[in-house]
This record gives sequence, structure tokens and C-alpha cells, in this order.
Amino acid sequence: MGNHVRIIIFIVTLSLVILWSCWEKLPEDLFPSRSYIGCQPETLKVLMESYTVNLSSFTPGFNAKPTLISPEELQYIKEELKWPAPPINVTAANQATSAHTSSYALLNPRELYSVGDVITVMITARDGLKNPKTYGGDFFQAKLFNAELKASVFGQVFDHNNGTYTANFMLLWEGLAKVSIRMIHSSEAVQVLLRHRELEPDKVYFLGVFRNGSQAEEVVCNAQRSVRLMLGSPCCCEYRHPITDETWVCRKPQNLPCSAWVYHKMGGYQAILSSLESSLLHGSVTKVILTGGDVQVSVSHHEPVLGEGVKCVPGLGTPSPAGFYLQNKWTSLLCHAQSFRSANQIAACLKDKQMLMMGDSTLRQWYEYLLSQVPTLKQLNLHTSAKSGPFEAVDVDNNIRMVWRAHGLPLRTSVTPYADLHYISSEVDTLAGGQHSVVVFTIWAHFTTFPLITYLRRLASIRQAILSLLQRAPESLVVIKTANTGYSDVYGSDWLSWQLDSALRIMFKNLPVVFIDVWQMTSCYRSPDNIHPPRDVIENEVDMFLSFVCPK
Repeated sequence: MGNHVRIIIFIVTLSLVILWSCWEKLPEDLFPSRSYIGCQPETLKVLMESYTVNLSSFTPGFNAKPTLISPEELQYIKEELKWPAPPINVTAANQATSAHTSSYALLNPRELYSVGDVITVMITARDGLKNPKTYGGDFFQAKLFNAELKASVFGQVFDHNNGTYTANFMLLWEGLAKVSIRMIHSSEAVQVLLRHRELEPDKVYFLGVFRNGSQAEEVVCNAQRSVRLMLGSPCCCEYRHPITDETWVCRKPQNLPCSAWVYHKMGGYQAILSSLESSLLHGSVTKVILTGGDVQVSVSHHEPVLGEGVKCVPGLGTPSPAGFYLQNKWTSLLCHAQSFRSANQIAACLKDKQMLMMGDSTLRQWYEYLLSQVPTLKQLNLHTSAKSGPFEAVDVDNNIRMVWRAHGLPLRTSVTPYADLHYISSEVDTLAGGQHSVVVFTIWAHFTTFPLITYLRRLASIRQAILSLLQRAPESLVVIKTANTGYSDVYGSDWLSWQLDSALRIMFKNLPVVFIDVWQMTSCYRSPDNIHPPRDVIENEVDMFLSFVCPK
């Protein structure tokens, strides 16, 4: 290896280290604690100026003006998603919040409780040295449950920004109800996730396969330019969608033209974490149940369940809680949900419907469930990727057509023809719509590694397409499946998912669309965390979906 190559590698490695440790280039209103990282902006500037790359081609942060989002809306989203940062810079993992030393207690306990009452639990956060925390920012999840009854409900957690939190639970079944509080991430760990999301957008990378006859090359690709992407080859092949304006960037192959791109696939993971950051995100301190309390109440006097008299129609919003499990069956508090457990019921509901389902593998689970439940639905063999599709099934007798497609790039998947990866907005734009048209989409899991602005731009283009569809065909039904819980690392934490999910709800909240709140359905379910929920959960999710397709 020549000296000049060693020098280039050294500069790139050093620059990456500075990138993940320096916050000075990020907006202060998004990262109020950036001054606690020991990095001077002139250091980064000098280092980057030693490169021959064009830094102006880097994807900017929130200061950029995203397409189809007004400055006022962008500012509102920023404020809604702003997360409190620690006022100090921890130097050891035991200075961070610890689930093992934190505790919770029931406020204002009573001897008698009735269905419909609300109880409140106070959470007191402490660090690993048992010192009470004096600031907020920890990410907790809470639920109320009864294992024998297979019952559970989501609890909403409020941060008081002083080291204490409250979790509210509605009592929704007769019998015992026990509180469970989990610390998903300490406030210090959240800042690691936040920093790497914005400063290391290529911590997941992809590969593009270029072919021309018998000649083939494989190069690194990603959603935006970065130091690592542009290293070692002429830059770059950039692909811009003519309608959505979405871009995809690949290193230029050595011997093939950019037009020879044929396949897309997942490349690998390359996040650079310090030892302290790794400790803060370690599995032993992530998603840990607090043991500092043993709170349970006895509930009696059954009352009518809220939501039973409300028809399931678009525009209802999402209450908290949105529903609860009892004997593994989800009861909606939003509207009158039905059970569609037989093939005849499902087929009757979907009769004369054309469904376009676009998203990730968590929505593919809906497609696969419906396919398994309705024998008259026959899947066509399109000879496509088993993971990325597209898939299509038809029921000739009931005039049902069901299509599932992946939501387009970025997508962590196996080898797939890139021509099969369509963007949601471009597909929706091809629909005539109408009373027989159902559009279902979800989009979040493959965006957790990218800066938030990348996701907002994608949402904006989807929203524009949905608005156009509803304008030309108001009878069309648009359903949004929210994010699942189940991720737990720097590449896909529940906190990262929650941020994206919150942004999606904000951007679509005033549209006549349906939200199926699977965040609550997965976070409180009794099974272990899994980004792909078990069949019981999928059944309940699809029941909610079909209740909006065929409301009563």
C-alpha cells in the first residue's frame, strides 16, 4: 500500500470520528446540548478543506428547505419533536439513568376502582450511582396488564423535565391490573441516537449491481452523498425520479456507465460508536423493566366500553389509549371494530375492492395474513423478489385485487431489480381511485438511519399524492399503518421509530385518512418485542383495518 493511500485512509477515518463527535454544524434549536461535545468548528472545517470532495454536495440538515413543506410547518414539526438534552456531558455509563435504580409508585391509591377509572404512576429516575436525576429526556414505555386474562393496555408517559415522569392508565377490564414500566433508553442514550441519526446518515449502506452483457460491477450506493460513499472512485451516478424528485446516489463503476444499474441490495452496517456510546446503547441497559415498584389494583363494576357507538370512518384521529387487549382480542376505544376471522367474512368485506398496499415487511404481514385466510385469493407468480415483491393476488369470484409493493428506496433487502422498487407517491398518482379503491401504506422502518429531513421530504411527496387522489376521487379510502415497536439499537431504536411516527401523524393529521395505531397494539402486547409481531397481533391489526373498509 502506497503512502498516499495510507494518508487518504487516515484522513477519512479521522474525519468520520469527528463527524460523529461534533455537533457544531447542527441547528442549536434541534440539538440544544451540542456545546457539550468537545469539538471546534474550525477543526472540522480545516480537515474537510483538505479533501478534494465538494462539501456543498452533502445533504444539509434542517436549514434546508424541503420540497412541499412550508417553513412554518417545518418549524412546527421541529418543535413538536424536540427532545430534552442532558445539561451535562456524562463521562461514564453509570452517570446515565439506570432502570435498576429507578422506581415508580402509584399516586393517590384507593381501595376501590371501577372500569373507566384512570390511575397515575410516578416514575423517579436515578443514575447508576443511585443519584436522583434532575433533568428529563429518558424514554420510557408503560403498560397495564393481567397475564392470566391475556389483557393489556398502553400507558401514556409524561416527562416533567426534572427527573420525574408520570404514566396514566385507563382501567378497562375487571380483575387485577398490574403496572409495567420499561426504560427503553436513558436520556444520554437518546442523545447518541439523535447525534448519529443526523451526522452519520450512511451508517447503513447499500450496493448497486451494474451489468452490461457478461460484464458486472458492484458499487456502494445510498440516499445521499457522504465521505464514505465518495471514497475511492469517481463520483457519482445520481438517479433522480422525474416525478417525485427523489434521488439515489451510487459510486460510479470503473468500467460501466451509470445506465447499467440493474439490481439493488443491502450492503452492511458501519456505525462508528465510541466505547461510552456503545455502553449507553448496550442491550443490558436497553428495554429494561423497572423493578422499583410492584403496583397492581383490583378493578370491578364493568361499564360500557367507549367507542362502541362510533362508526369507523376516516378522520377520527387516535385517542390514548386507542384500545386494549382482553383474551388476546383488541377492543377499540376509537370506533365500533368488528372481527373478521372467517374467509367468508373477509371476502364479503373486500368484494369489488382493489387494494394497493405499499410499505415494508410489517405491512407485508397483512398481505400474507389475508392471503392465508381467504382460500379464493390466489397469488400470481410474478417471479419477483420473495422479500421486496411486488406481489399480486386476485379473487375472481369476489372481484378482489390485492397488490403489495415495497415502498421504494431506501430499502434493506436482498437482491432486487431496482425497476421493481417504486415510490409510494408515483404509484398513487397512477390510480383513478373511487369507492372501490383502497390504499394502505406504512413507511418508517427503513428510514430510522437517515436524518429526519430525508423522511420529511418523502412524507411530503406522499402527502401530495394522497391529496391529489382524494381530490379527484373523494370516495377512495386511504389507510396509514403506524410504526411498530420492536427496534432497539443505533440502526433502528424504538425512539427513532417514535420520532418518525410522530412526524407522520403530524403531517397527515388534517387529512381524511385512517390511522391504524399499531404502535399501541405492539407496545402493550404480552409477547416479547419483535419488529414482526406474532399472528395474534396481525389478526387484530387487520380486523381494525377491515372495520374501516366495511364500517357498521
